Amino acid sequence: MPHQLEKDEQHRSLTSQYEDSTDDCESEVSNIPFRHHPWRTRWQASSYFSLALFILTVVISAILGALLAFHSINLDIECSHHTTQYSPLLKDLDIKYDWEYFNGSFKAQTIYRLPGSPEVDEAWEALGVDSRASIIPYSEGLLSGLNPHHVQVSPKYGGGFFVNVEGMHHLHCLNLLRKALWYNYEYYKDLGTHAFKNEEYIVRLHASHCLDTIRQVLMCNADTGVLGQVWYNPKDVRAFPDFQTRHKCKNFDQIRRWALEHQAPGEEEMPEDFLKAPRREDVLNVDI
Repeated sequence: MPHQLEKDEQHRSLTSQYEDSTDDCESEVSNIPFRHHPWRTRWQASSYFSLALFILTVVISAILGALLAFHSINLDIECSHHTTQYSPLLKDLDIKYDWEYFNGSFKAQTIYRLPGSPEVDEAWEALGVDSRASIIPYSEGLLSGLNPHHVQVSPKYGGGFFVNVEGMHHLHCLNLLRKALWYNYEYYKDLGTHAFKNEEYIVRLHASHCLDTIRQVLMCNADTGVLGQVWYNPKDVRAFPDFQTRHKCKNFDQIRRWALEHQAPGEEEMPEDFLKAPRREDVLNVDI
């Protein structure tokens, strides 16, 4: 029993020493200001680094995302939609832009510049200058800026709007001005076909309508390219504009084919009731 008491006394002594040591350690830690604790400084540095890394990752991800989005945009589609009124062609065709060189030769004539002849007329007509009106669905017409007062096909024959592709009309106008040039006028007047079936003052009105249409088209689509100048004529060197210029052009052949493929029947084939009869409010009471 005395031996047991001795062991208990030793245990209490060791425990007391450990507790005193712990108290001293806690006292030393408590005397250090909290903000200066080494473990807190390390935690703060780590947190700031993690926050900075997170922000940097977000910024880089946003930049990469924007670059990928930019490159994934089809600029041909964006440009064709942004620069024109909606039309079914934008939905039906894969409008593309590609580089082409204009033939701006001053003396070397293409067939489109030659005096009137069956061969020249055939070349122009192959461009679609005499294409008839096309037919588009009613819903597409409304999206294209038409309204119920515009000419429509009778529901009996499927309905829809009568329309002309504007690019084809512009070429039609250019072709008429070509025919009305002083060196072509007599030839086409004697033929008495197309616009020249009409009286001379109607031909003049038609030509001036076409002239002003093309003026507006050129102003609307003013080309901001520049013409350089070249030196020519070795015997008497002079500067002259270089008309052989490079341009970003739409895929015209597809547009021409669309206009031809969607044509309404010709006058000989068209039934008398093909067009929907106009209502009184559909008829314009003004000069056109």
